[in-house]
Amino acid sequence: MKGQRRGELEELIDEVAASYRAERLIDSLGTAQLPSKRQVIEALNHLKAVMYLGYYSTGALDESKVHFALASRIYPAHEILFEQIRRAASYEGFRTAGAPRDADWPEQVALGLVRRIPALRALLSKDVLAAFQGDPAANSVEEVIFSYPSIEAITIHRIAHELYRAGVPMLPRIMSEHAHATSGIDINPGAQIGESFFIDHGTGVVIGETCTIGNNVKMYQGVTLGALSMARGVPGEPGRKRHP
Repeated sequence: MKGQRRGELEELIDEVAASYRAERLIDSLGTAQLPSKRQVIEALNHLKAVMYLGYYSTGALDESKVHFALASRIYPAHEILFEQIRRAASYEGFRTAGAPRDADWPEQVALGLVRRIPALRALLSKDVLAAFQGDPAANSVEEVIFSYPSIEAITIHRIAHELYRAGVPMLPRIMSEHAHATSGIDINPGAQIGESFFIDHGTGVVIGETCTIGNNVKMYQGVTLGALSMARGVPGEPGRKRHP
């Protein structure tokens, strides 16, 4: 019986393999190596731990242990990002038949993101404070960081936006859609968001690619800063201002 099932499965596998000869859009065979979604999310988790180090450690951290704790997160995040940026750039060049990026570009972008961590932490500190002060139900800053979906979403957005600004293909959107899946908040990595940003509750919030949000803004659930759907190939797309 087991051998019979194996034979039937082999026939079915052959049928599935034959479907790849139809050259459908979902195949992506024989192309440049794509980024790994799992690896991108792993790098993101390392970076989130760097942003809130004391909240991700397994024990109390004093100043003497901070360098080691940061290194244990930043080194793997950098290595993963370098490789995934390299893959994304390679695939983008293959897909568009464009000029290849400089060989050291992935390293420059990965290091550039690490250099931006202190500035990102300063922004996130203001975001967390805005959430704590803006929600009467918040009992502590710790509760906000651990449990608020808006902090998950804005933390990932701040990181993804840096890669978006650097021109990295694919990775920023992988990050933002991961945030969407985990928080229910959909922020395109291209959106420009100022200081002290807070989304109360958050479920159903959509912020489009060309949105510009200033400082000290509080949003509520169910708000869409979106645009009408446009046909691909419209002059000026992408990049033309489409959102408030």
